[in-house]
Amino acid sequence: MKFIVKTQRGMESVAANYIREAISDASVWASPMGYSGLIIVETSDENAGEKILEIPEVERLIPVIAEVPAELEAIVTTAEKIAPLISENETFAVKTKRRGKHGFTSMDVNRELGARIRELTNADVNLSWPDRVVQVEIIGDKAYISVVPGEEFRKFTPDKIDARKLFRKVTLVQMPYWGNHKACRSFGEKIGRAAQAFEVKELIIAPKEKMDAFELAEFIKGVKIGQESRHQIQREAYPWKVEKVPVSVWDLYQVVRDKRRGKRLLIITDPKGPTLAEVKDRLAKDMFYAKEVVIFVGSREGIPRGLFRFADYVVDLAPYMTFATEHGIPAALVSLWEVYEEYARKREKKT
Repeated sequence: MKFIVKTQRGMESVAANYIREAISDASVWASPMGYSGLIIVETSDENAGEKILEIPEVERLIPVIAEVPAELEAIVTTAEKIAPLISENETFAVKTKRRGKHGFTSMDVNRELGARIRELTNADVNLSWPDRVVQVEIIGDKAYISVVPGEEFRKFTPDKIDARKLFRKVTLVQMPYWGNHKACRSFGEKIGRAAQAFEVKELIIAPKEKMDAFELAEFIKGVKIGQESRHQIQREAYPWKVEKVPVSVWDLYQVVRDKRRGKRLLIITDPKGPTLAEVKDRLAKDMFYAKEVVIFVGSREGIPRGLFRFADYVVDLAPYMTFATEHGIPAALVSLWEVYEEYARKREKKT
């Protein structure tokens, strides 16, 4: 039997050595044709699959059902071997990873092989959540075909509540960092990256009093740099279009005055307030129905105490702990998302 083993890039040689130790008769080819993160294993050991999966460096194990030349016609003929492994009441998808130059594309393989399998099995195609995945691994002049279960670990599944339902209505009010120009730029980058990572509705940079214009300028430059770097990663990683978070500057006290109007919820994170556990049920419900959730985050100093009277909630996220400036946004949003998700799931069950 033959397996395609996948690892992190650069870890294939380490994993290959462990495979040789675990399976005495294994023929192991690490980085076939120079492609990192891959190992081809051939063995007669019937328990080889279990032994390989005991190696932490191994990320995926694909048992090879058919091996043919890397030609579209030859790959399509493997449908005869694949079809008996997919029942009519299951869904499937064909996924192809092609390495090297060929006279066809991965989409060609998916379309042609998928059509033939569907013809033989009468099973439905499901590209998002298939019960079975026909995996085609093309390495140079060889194609290796397998059938594996749908992914065990998925980023996006129907049973997960989309966190953007909350974050799209969150406005972050962040006090700027001040002091050394280099430090202002550095903290600005971290805050800009954090705000963009959560795809919030808006980031407001809000000084509480007159401050040095050049220190503020460095902080804002840092926010822009951090936002740009995170946005570039999001564009490459996400299957949906990601917009840049709007960034504005406003006096802290004027933000409070304006945000008191309308169906808005004001939340201040501060150690002087009750713990999240004490208020989570009521807070979660209010966040669910609020038009906008406004979260105030301090920097070097906390939010001025006089503003507590105008907040709907003053919450202590971690008693006896004070967060570093760059940790304020992630800590607040992750904590609030947890209580929001719990409420949303309970509400779904009731309805």
